[in-house]
Amino acid sequence: MKKSIVLLPGDGIGPEVTRAAATVLRDCAQEFNHQFDFAELPVGGAAIDASGLPLPPETLDACRKADAVFLGAVGGNKWDRLPVGKRPESGLLDLRKGMGLYVNVRPVKVLEPLRGISPLKSERLGDLDLEIVRELAGGMYFGERGNTTENGAERAWDTESYSTPEIERVAAFAYARAENRSRRLCSVDKANVLASSQLWRRTVTALNAAYPTVKLEHMYVDNAAMQLTLRPGQFDVLLSTNMFGDILSDAAAGLVGSIGLIPSGSFGTSAPLFEPIHGSAPSLVGTDSANPVASILSATMLLRDAFGLSLEADWIEHSLLRVLAGGYRTPDIIEPGAKAIGATAFMTILREEMQRTLEHAERYGWGV
Repeated sequence: MKKSIVLLPGDGIGPEVTRAAATVLRDCAQEFNHQFDFAELPVGGAAIDASGLPLPPETLDACRKADAVFLGAVGGNKWDRLPVGKRPESGLLDLRKGMGLYVNVRPVKVLEPLRGISPLKSERLGDLDLEIVRELAGGMYFGERGNTTENGAERAWDTESYSTPEIERVAAFAYARAENRSRRLCSVDKANVLASSQLWRRTVTALNAAYPTVKLEHMYVDNAAMQLTLRPGQFDVLLSTNMFGDILSDAAAGLVGSIGLIPSGSFGTSAPLFEPIHGSAPSLVGTDSANPVASILSATMLLRDAFGLSLEADWIEHSLLRVLAGGYRTPDIIEPGAKAIGATAFMTILREEMQRTLEHAERYGWGV
C-alpha cells in the first residue's frame, strides 16, 4: 500500500508526540511492506512565527491532497496576547473548515494495565469502551458572534445554530459507528431549553428509521455528564453538538486517568485528521516527560480508520499493552510499583516489544 501522510507537529510538545507517532507508522510501513510518504508542514504558533499566519495556504493545500493528516498540538502562552482570529487555535479551526471536517470521534477505552489510575472504582469503571461522536463544523463555535455597549455596559453574544443537513450528516456517521459496535446510540442535547437542540432531537430521531438495528436514546447534556461519572458502561456511542461534545469528551478522558491517553480522529469531505487531545503543554517541552500513548493510539486509529490496516493497528496496540503491563510509565500515569521512565525510553521499549510481538505472534496471542 502506498499512502501520503502530512505531519503537522505544531507547538509545545506537539513535535515530540508527532515524532512518536511517525516512528511507529514508519516501523509499520517497513515491517508490512507499505510505502508511507511523509511531508512536515507548520501550523499554529510555529506557523505564526514563520509566516505570520496560523494556517499558511501551502499547509492547507498539502492537507487537502494527502491521504491522512497527523496533528501534534497548537497553542501556548507565547501567543496568548494575539487577537482571537490571529491565535494558533484559529489555525486549527480554519484547518477543520478548509478540509471539510465535520465530525470528530474520540474513543474512550480503559487500558487494562492502567485500570488502577482511573478515579473511579473498578466495579464502576467496568469494561469502559465508548466513542464520542462530536459535530465539528457548526454550532456556537462557528455561529454569529459579536459585542456592543449599551448604557455603559458591554454585552457579548455567541450563536448556537444548526440546520437539518448539518445534523443529518453527523448523525448518519454516528449511526454507522454504532452499527459496527454494540448498536446503541445516545444522542445528547438540551432540548428542554434550546430551539437548536429541539431540531437536533427531531432530526436524529427521524434518521433512526434508516438504521433500524440501532437502539436510540436521548439524554440532556447535564444528565449525560452525570451518568458518565456514575455509570459510564451504559454508553456505547454518544452523539453531540460541537460545544457539548467538546466538554463531554474531555470529561470522559478523565475516566481513564489521564488526558494523555486519548486519541481522536476527524472526518469530512477530504483527508481525515488524527491527533492526541492533550494540548500543547508548554511546561513539559524538553523534559522528556510528554506521554506518547495518545499519539500512538491516534496513529493506530489512522491505520485502521483511514487506511483499513486493522492487523497493523492491532500489532502496535498489542505491543503497547504489553509495555504497560510490564509496569513502564511516563510521569503522568505513574502509580505505586510502576517504573517511571522518560518518553524516549518508553518509545525504545515499545519498539523492542513490537519486534518481539512479530517474532512470537502465536505465543503472544496476536495476529493468529
